Amino acid sequence: MALVSATEMLQKAKAGHYAVGQFNINNLEWTKAILLTAQENASPVILGVSEGAGKYMGGYKTVVGMVNGMLEELNITVPVALHLDHGSYEGCLKCVAAGFSSIMFDGSHYPIEENVAKTKELVKIVAEHGMSLEAEVGAIGGEEDGVIGMGECADPEECKMIADLGIDFLAAGIGNIHGKYPENWAGLSFETLDAIQKLTGDMPLVLHGGTGIPADQIKKAITLGVSKINVNTECQISFTEATRKYFEEGKDLVGKGFDPRKVLAPGFEAIKATVKEKMELFGSVGKA
Repeated sequence: MALVSATEMLQKAKAGHYAVGQFNINNLEWTKAILLTAQENASPVILGVSEGAGKYMGGYKTVVGMVNGMLEELNITVPVALHLDHGSYEGCLKCVAAGFSSIMFDGSHYPIEENVAKTKELVKIVAEHGMSLEAEVGAIGGEEDGVIGMGECADPEECKMIADLGIDFLAAGIGNIHGKYPENWAGLSFETLDAIQKLTGDMPLVLHGGTGIPADQIKKAITLGVSKINVNTECQISFTEATRKYFEEGKDLVGKGFDPRKVLAPGFEAIKATVKEKMELFGSVGKA
């Protein structure tokens, strides 16, 4: 199945009161693990690519080639969107040219007027290419590719301003952060989320920083309009723990245990397990 935009899958998720996971990819193992898990669980899925990961993997065209090749070779039939995560304006244009099916423009660090102006331009561009567009209001806490946010809550009126430009889904800061959550984290601001949904109506909302948010808060966020949840750190942690265990047990010293395919296999399985767990929590299993 060819790549699709994320618009339809997220509209269905919003109407059906579940969420689709965006799982960030970092290499071939990551991509293959996520695609196979989505297929096995009949779940739509969004593959997220940060600008840093895109560069690491050899450029956006390399990523598109790898993903399209896997869709065909692995016979993936569930809906799959390839999405730029926290893209700069220039990064968005590069992904349009490379063949991504969805982009996120993160203009949250600009004054709202500039965020609006740049988002407006991208709305026109993605429409010409049949892509979906995510925009952001209110910085997400933590650090992602050098962009640091304190986890501010978005202004619901500014959210409506951006939503009305013709974007497909909206990321709004509601106290969520990237990476591990600190012990003194205050939790999600459901009051802010509720106010945003009331003003943005049927627009699917996006929850960044899905790693470490308690399951009950995830479920409540979905009832308040969150239809896309981003997960990255949790897959990285599970991959690293499984890989560390492989070396600690000395498996690399037995037979051909040094073969990179054997070295990476436990991490691959760990990613699959993490993704399956998240798909079950988000309610997207069987929704493809």
